[in-house]
Amino acid sequence: MYQPTALEKGDKIGIISPAGKIEPEKVGIAVDMLERLGLKVVLGKHVFDEYHQFAGRDLNRLKDFQQMLDDPDIKAILCARGGYGSVRILEHVDFDLFLRKPKWIIGYSDITVFHSYLNNILEVESLHSVMPINFTDDHTGKSVETLFGAMMGRFVDYKIQAHELNRLGIAEGELIGGNLSILYSLRGTNMDFETHGKVLFIEDVGEELYHLDRMMYNLRMGGKLSELQALVVGGFSGMKEGDPKFGKAAYEIINEAVESYTYPVVYNFPAGHINDNWTLPLGRYVKMSVDEKEVSFNWDKR
Repeated sequence: MYQPTALEKGDKIGIISPAGKIEPEKVGIAVDMLERLGLKVVLGKHVFDEYHQFAGRDLNRLKDFQQMLDDPDIKAILCARGGYGSVRILEHVDFDLFLRKPKWIIGYSDITVFHSYLNNILEVESLHSVMPINFTDDHTGKSVETLFGAMMGRFVDYKIQAHELNRLGIAEGELIGGNLSILYSLRGTNMDFETHGKVLFIEDVGEELYHLDRMMYNLRMGGKLSELQALVVGGFSGMKEGDPKFGKAAYEIINEAVESYTYPVVYNFPAGHINDNWTLPLGRYVKMSVDEKEVSFNWDKR
C-alpha cells in the first residue's frame, strides 16, 4: 500500500467539487483555515459551477480532478463536498501521473467512490474526513484537528468509549470502507471492493431502515462480511423508519447481520455524517483492541 507524502507548510492543496454543487462562502471558510495552517490553496476552475444538482457538467468536474492529479505542485486534493456524481467521472480519470507520486485525496460520503478505487485497485492510502462543506464555526474541534494532523503525517491513536453492542477482541488489518450506500452501489462492478483479511468501516445517512437491512444482507450473502478481521460502525444518522415501521434500529440491523461471525465489532465510532467526524486513513494498517470499557485504534506504518 502506497502512503502519500505528508504536507509541509507552504505546500499547495487543491479544492475541487467532483460531485454536488457548493456555495462559495462555505469553501471560503475552509480556505481561511487551510491558509492559517500555512498551506496555499488552489481552487479548481469549476469548483463553483452548477448543473442541476452537480457542480457543473461531468466533463468539467473531470477536468478539475485530472488537473489536480497531474499537477506535481499540488500535494493534496480536498473534495469540497459529497452529494452525488463522483461515480460518473471515475472511469475516465487517468491515474498514471498520480501513481508516480501519490498525494492525499480527502473527503467522505460520495467520495467513497474514490477511496474504494484507491484502496482496493490502486493500493494507495486516502483520508476519510470532513470536507469544506463542514468547515463551519460549529464544526471544528477534533474532526478538523485530526484531518490537519493526518495531512501533515501525524496519525494519532484513537480511544473511544465502549458501546453495549460491541463484540470484544483484538484485531489488525488494513482499514477500508466508507459510505455503505456507495460501497453497495459498487458491488458487481469491476470497482468492487475486497474484504478478505480487512477491517471494514461503514457509515450512512438518511436511508430507509429496510434498505439498510437489504444492503447488509447483500454484503453477507456476497461473502463480504464472513472473512473480515473486524467491523467498525460509524454514524448512521437520519435513518428513516418507514411505513409500516421496520421495527429495528440501525445498529440492531447491523448487529443481526454479523451475529454469526466471531471477529470484533465496534459501534458508535465518531465518523460519518455526524458532527464528530474523525479522520480515518483508509488503506492503512490498524491494530484494534475492544474491551468492556474502551476501544483503541493504533495506526501502523506497515
